[in-house]
Amino acid sequence: MDLWLYIALIVILLLLRVPVAFAMIGPSMLYFYSHGLSSGYALQSIVNGVNSFPLLAVPLFIFVGTIANHLGIATRLYDFARAALSWLPGNLAFVNLGTAIGFSWISGSALADAASTSKVQIPQMLKAGYPYGFSAGLTASGSLMSTVMPPSIPAVLFAATASISTGALFAGSILPALLMALGLGLYVFIWVKLHPKVAGRQPFDGGMFRRSIVRVLGPIVLPVIILGGIFSGWFTPTESAGIAAAYMLVLGAAYRTLTWKGLLAAVKETVIISGGILLILGASNLMGQVLAREQVTRALGEWLTGLTDNPVVFLLLLNVLLILLGIFLEAAPVILVLAPILIPITAQFGIDPVQLGVIMILNLMIGSLTPPVGAVLFVVGSITRRPMGQLFRGILPFLIPLGVVLLALTLFPGIVTVVPDLLGL
Repeated sequence: MDLWLYIALIVILLLLRVPVAFAMIGPSMLYFYSHGLSSGYALQSIVNGVNSFPLLAVPLFIFVGTIANHLGIATRLYDFARAALSWLPGNLAFVNLGTAIGFSWISGSALADAASTSKVQIPQMLKAGYPYGFSAGLTASGSLMSTVMPPSIPAVLFAATASISTGALFAGSILPALLMALGLGLYVFIWVKLHPKVAGRQPFDGGMFRRSIVRVLGPIVLPVIILGGIFSGWFTPTESAGIAAAYMLVLGAAYRTLTWKGLLAAVKETVIISGGILLILGASNLMGQVLAREQVTRALGEWLTGLTDNPVVFLLLLNVLLILLGIFLEAAPVILVLAPILIPITAQFGIDPVQLGVIMILNLMIGSLTPPVGAVLFVVGSITRRPMGQLFRGILPFLIPLGVVLLALTLFPGIVTVVPDLLGL
């Protein structure tokens, strides 16, 4: 089978809405058959793609995010942010952003974050007089921090696929996530200044604040356990994921919000999401065998180095490609397919793999927020049940601060590498 026919079959299957994993497995098996290769070897390649200890962190971190939704952690974070920021003009907008920052240390998934916070925050902002476009746009854009801030599920996938340290990638993601929060916060500040009638404020209630602190102490400990354990070397990212999952169960029992029904629902959701991701991972490993036999990485590297020898120009071109892919595809399949191809190419440009990982994740997340078919947009739209056109118009201004952060990470790699270097990762 010719390589171009192989790629064309995958594209056609994706356009026909065939699940990504099967769109890769089918043409790959046909390629193996046409070249007289063993189908047993092909199946072994799929199994080897998921036979990795670091990948055990994926279902565990997914479980942490799903069980957090069932335990009402987002509501606790929202109550704390509302009590702490009530005195600010436009307090509900800053509460929205503050809740997203807090939940990003726990969830690891933008879709889960968008789904849980949309139910709590958008109705409250609409009731207070905020326009729908701004409320939904802020909620959707704030949810992207969950896939950049550790523990990030895409970061675990990239680290495992690119064979780099998960801890280093987690450390490199902290400053970029905080810059995202700063950029979005600056836009909210400007918007509040331009809309003083909507931006109300309330007197600070010390009693409410103290009660909200007690309610939020449990969730705040979770990122300390995860990141403190990883960065101190006490345990691996996979072990930290297991400890975090156990901690969430203990927290649910202590809060008396963990029911058998909620636990089974969280486990079912975890199995469905993890199964889909791991199947894509196995399929991408099989696809990698095909691309390796066809020497695609070497040919693509030679073409790109012939096109430019400037690493910044290369990253700018890569940004455009990744955003376009992020609009139409979820982050997991793009990372699993492209990371093994891009790592040797970026090495020729002298680009740090940690910088590549953070830039790749942020690009795909911006793509998921970009009309017309961004996945995060449709999660928020399906929950709010408003016309998608209103959401599209509301989200566009938030792409500006996110784009500025992406450009800064592209031009100044030290933003990504400084924390891993300080920690010796």
